[in-house]
Amino acid sequence: MGGGEEGRRYKKITIGVCVMEKKVKCGSEVFSATMGQILDRLKAFGEFEIIHFGDKVILEEPIERWPICDCLIAFYSSGYPLDKADAYAALRKPFLVNELDPQHLLHDRRKVYERLEMYGISVPRYALVNREVPYQELDYFIEEEDYVEVHGNRFWKPFVEKPVDGDNHSIMIYYPSSAGGGMKELFRKVGNRSSEFHPDVRRVRREGSYIYEEFMPTGGTDVKVYTVGPEYAHAEARKSPVVDGVVMRNPDGKEIRYPVLLTPNEKQMARDVCIAFRQAVCGFDLLRSDGHSYVCDVNGWSFVKNSHKYYDDAACVMRKMFLDAKAPHLSSVIPPILPWKLNEPVQPSEGLTRQGSGIIGTFGQSEELRCVIVVIRHGDRTPKQKVKLKVTEEKLLNLMLKYNGGRPRSETKLKSAVQLQDLLDATRMLVPRSRPGRGSDSEAEDLEHAEKLRQVKAVLEEGGHFSGIYRKVQLKPLKWVKVPKSNGEGEEERPIEALMVLKYGGVLTHAGRKQAEELGRYFRNNMYPGEGTGLLRLHSTYRHDLKIYSSDEGRVQMSAAAFAKGLLDLEGQLTPILVSLVSKDSSMLDGLENASIEMEEAKARLNEIITSGARTIQSSGTSEYPWMTDGAGLPSNASELLPKLVTLTKKVTEQVRLLAKDEDETLTETSPYDVIPPYDQAKALGKTNIDIDRIAAGLPCGSEGFLLMYARWRKLERDLYNERKERFDITQIPDVYDSCKYDLLHNAHLNLEGLDELFKVAQIARRLLGKILIDLRNTCEEALDVAELKSNQDKCSAKTETDDKDFLPKLSTKNDDTRRSSTTSEVSMDQDDDEEKETKYRLDPKYANVRTPERHVRTRLYFTSESHIHSLMNVLRYCNLDESLQGEASLVCQTALERLYKTKELDYMSYIVIRMFENTEVALEDPTRFRIELTFSRGADLSPLEMKDSKAASLHQEHTLPIMGPERLQEVGSCLTLEKMQKMIRPFAMPAEDFPPSSTPAGFSGYFSKSASVLERLVNLWPFHKNAHTNGK
Repeated sequence: MGGGEEGRRYKKITIGVCVMEKKVKCGSEVFSATMGQILDRLKAFGEFEIIHFGDKVILEEPIERWPICDCLIAFYSSGYPLDKADAYAALRKPFLVNELDPQHLLHDRRKVYERLEMYGISVPRYALVNREVPYQELDYFIEEEDYVEVHGNRFWKPFVEKPVDGDNHSIMIYYPSSAGGGMKELFRKVGNRSSEFHPDVRRVRREGSYIYEEFMPTGGTDVKVYTVGPEYAHAEARKSPVVDGVVMRNPDGKEIRYPVLLTPNEKQMARDVCIAFRQAVCGFDLLRSDGHSYVCDVNGWSFVKNSHKYYDDAACVMRKMFLDAKAPHLSSVIPPILPWKLNEPVQPSEGLTRQGSGIIGTFGQSEELRCVIVVIRHGDRTPKQKVKLKVTEEKLLNLMLKYNGGRPRSETKLKSAVQLQDLLDATRMLVPRSRPGRGSDSEAEDLEHAEKLRQVKAVLEEGGHFSGIYRKVQLKPLKWVKVPKSNGEGEEERPIEALMVLKYGGVLTHAGRKQAEELGRYFRNNMYPGEGTGLLRLHSTYRHDLKIYSSDEGRVQMSAAAFAKGLLDLEGQLTPILVSLVSKDSSMLDGLENASIEMEEAKARLNEIITSGARTIQSSGTSEYPWMTDGAGLPSNASELLPKLVTLTKKVTEQVRLLAKDEDETLTETSPYDVIPPYDQAKALGKTNIDIDRIAAGLPCGSEGFLLMYARWRKLERDLYNERKERFDITQIPDVYDSCKYDLLHNAHLNLEGLDELFKVAQIARRLLGKILIDLRNTCEEALDVAELKSNQDKCSAKTETDDKDFLPKLSTKNDDTRRSSTTSEVSMDQDDDEEKETKYRLDPKYANVRTPERHVRTRLYFTSESHIHSLMNVLRYCNLDESLQGEASLVCQTALERLYKTKELDYMSYIVIRMFENTEVALEDPTRFRIELTFSRGADLSPLEMKDSKAASLHQEHTLPIMGPERLQEVGSCLTLEKMQKMIRPFAMPAEDFPPSSTPAGFSGYFSKSASVLERLVNLWPFHKNAHTNGK
């Protein structure tokens, strides 16, 4: 029956709107606020009369003179007299949409968390610090460099600091020193910003009472949930302010949010929040992390903005609420045609075509990009350095005992700022005030020791800040003596000599950050089909499942963060981006420890070839394939070039020594008690601009002084050739090459004679696959699931809307179960259970203003070192040589093999791209449905001596080499199926069932129904031979 007919038969129900006028436009004005849209719809049913109280009545009139109503909408906002409204409700007893007394709880975050826990609703791990007066010292609160401790409960950075006052929106996130330190302040949106990064703030606030809670990695996404009664919840996802603080807005200036589906558990949480706070219309914030969901804030009365479908739903739910409370005799069934007619907004075009990239060739309209997997080397870095010296000084030995728990035979690692500051203080006292002149040979050892101490001091002082990522010191005890115990009872061991090893350098340069950002932008515009904005559109609508992994090394982590900044068009500092979006997976992307035997054998073979000039062709190779020769690419006169290499190295070293001798010694003269203040490494080591003043002053680029530059070259000179044994160490050749290239690019203004010739001579030489297979397989399965789901939806299109709502979740569950049973042979059930931990953001197609909500792309980015890039490339080149694949053609075509043979090196930012396309027009079981495309780039593989054109010259002025574009590894128009790719790589990859479990990282998850946590498993691929998986766990 129509709402208008019912309205004429019965007296209308009065709904009192007792809220501040700023929350709803009323009176003579046309409703344009969100609440106005919903009240308009309620009014259109013809059953309700809306009474607006207005600010004058609410603030000035006594409650006895307020209008009388059947139902009351009343909620707090700034300036609202909540107690007065509560008294009115007690006097007139209307039906309350949101009860008034519990709204007092929302002003105190402590009470909010207490109520949430009372109802069994998950919240982040937290602790309270209550101060009665500002800056009150509390014996239960401890703050250290990288953590705070409250009542013995420790919170490591990153952690969140919230004022207990619910109306104070100044929330801080403190970052660990290993990621660069600093603090990000979150606040209510001001213009297009919702947060600000403060790199120099390290200490927490003490002027009030605060909640400290664990930072939950959500991949840069927040979820806002809106309830209308306990049975209805709508969720929207938005870019989190913790990433770069820039608010994404549409052309109308509204913040961009996209509707996402809630899990059954989250729907129960929404119901519980509604009941716990007795607020039918209620908004709250949800954090999705590590497969779990947590409520971190409850806002009270909140409506979704700019969603006509939501306005319809909310009006219908509230109508039922009012009728059930005040007119249960009336039917609350929704009429078949709603009594209002509003034009739905036109859906914007996606700006995405359905064609493959033009990198290899254009494919049909039926082909969709499904997966992009990239393995990328880090950007330009400073040379890696190491200083070793034996120390007997008591100050240094005591420091070792202080940080190893007093154990005389245990080594100590110093990485934190506090530890390195202690070491610097001790070293400053031990370094001689001036350099003595050269005395007799007996003094040479003491002189060298003093020089090394001076070098340690210079390294610790370099850049004016400490960072665990870039500098670390090991102290290993070598000799001990027995001494009487201090209490006179017996003896104890005490170290009298230790080996100090200082590792430093390998820092991402300004050029490295610029290269990574530029490459991210290039990928955004070229690696995804369609317009340049296509990826951002996919990503912002939660149809792009992105995860970024990095090894443990600082330069690799920062390269990943800078790339993410360019890829996703982010702004600001790298530290928040690193913490929010990049996951460390050192076991997959660091080192090749379990290949040490093979590496030593390869080094020995290379040493034999270079020093003797002998080389052989492997049995599997022929003269037609020169790359199958051991030592392929080495110059024929390599053994004759070695003495020349030593001579030129000595020549450069002597020039740098003279520069270092004249260097200003002001640092040496500083007080030994000076404390170096905290400094932002992201700003100091990740900036994209050159320090022009240093260059103009004739100083080395970056923070390296002449003393450290001399130490770098002096060490190369010593290690390259042992004069006493008359022996060359070929493993030092890459280090000489490294230093040459760095100084040619960054220190060309020093005009070091012979450096260019040395660079030419130094060019003598130069468990990931299993994970890639799993990425491809799971993408394939999910794409097939979506195709099946769409097919079934088409068949069931005749069903009613109600049936559809029930049908979709059931069908999804059925497909999950089907796939679970069909893949048991490949993946253990344990892994399938673990997959449920995966954080998912699924676009809700009913509310999304998106033309193709089922479209989705998975991206996996792996940032690592040069050795991993070479190893992966060798598998792609030579996998067909495995005995199980005899007769199979190589994955890499002949022309690409020749091109790789001529490639000098896989330089900074070199990468390998695996893209998978799905042809939606062929049958689901057809092998050609999924096609693999392989491309690679040599990275910044351009010699600083080769930069001739104008563009290259300008890049040279910025100390930045351009990154080479992608090159094909397959013939144009060829079709490498996923099936063949899996077959060729599987002998070298760790089997999926052997993967050890790993913690779910802070990566960004997307649309998929089955983006399994198996995707986050660790890989142990190396060495590359058939039995790798048997000993590689």
